[in-house]
Amino acid sequence: MIWLRKARLVFHFVRGLLVCATVFPWASAHLRERLIREWSRKLLAICGIEVEVQGQTPGQAAPKGAMLVSNHISWLDIYVIHSWQPVRFVAKSEIRSWPIVGWLCDKTGTIFIERGRKRDAHRVLHHITEVMQQGDLVCVFPEGTTTDGSKVLPFHANLMQAPVAGHLPVQPVGLTYLDAATGKPTLAPAYIDDISLVQCLNAILKSPPIKARLVIGPQLVAGAAGRRELAEAARGVVVHLLDGAHDAARGTADSLHILSAAVAAPIGMGDAVSPAGR
Repeated sequence: MIWLRKARLVFHFVRGLLVCATVFPWASAHLRERLIREWSRKLLAICGIEVEVQGQTPGQAAPKGAMLVSNHISWLDIYVIHSWQPVRFVAKSEIRSWPIVGWLCDKTGTIFIERGRKRDAHRVLHHITEVMQQGDLVCVFPEGTTTDGSKVLPFHANLMQAPVAGHLPVQPVGLTYLDAATGKPTLAPAYIDDISLVQCLNAILKSPPIKARLVIGPQLVAGAAGRRELAEAARGVVVHLLDGAHDAARGTADSLHILSAAVAAPIGMGDAVSPAGR
């Protein structure tokens, strides 16, 4: 019954508030990660969502000191990623004012950015670079909005400047929601158009069991390439991951690295062309 699951969700959020208020202030980074992962998995279980992670070999650790980039479908994306590996999300500042959820996001390390303010964008870029250099995994949704999952919008390149400036890797992941029984895409979690958070939650709770598939792609290193080339490559990898084309995703990553090497390579005397020789 939906009302019973909603009651369990309320209790779960209250429990999360208490843990953040009483345990997080003194907890180690390892303990905080464990608590966030367990809390996120429980939330998804209450919502009838099973997480399947692909592309990661058994025993392979999640990346550290990197930027995670993903397509964006739902408010659930945060908890699906947290259930795999707790990260620090970059989110619009409006979320901070959301009841309960905003406070939880703040206490779990979310980095808020005020859109449209260049000075704040510069501040956030420096902060992201700094925390990644300290070993944090920072997640952004470069599309800048949510979709129904049937397409991947162009990736904004602004925040890609952080890994470029810090000489840090980018970890693309592809996220999709499927009907657990049929394996076909489901629109139930899609937080799009004018749908309210409550309407989206109702759709999720009324839906048959859902499988959230998170596909881990090859890491990207910008090297001498710029943020736009990095953003384009990251989007290309995510598109291929969602299509199940893992070899093509690897090819896109390799192409970026070849481009970076070509840009960085000095031009030898034999390669130079004088105006008279043209």
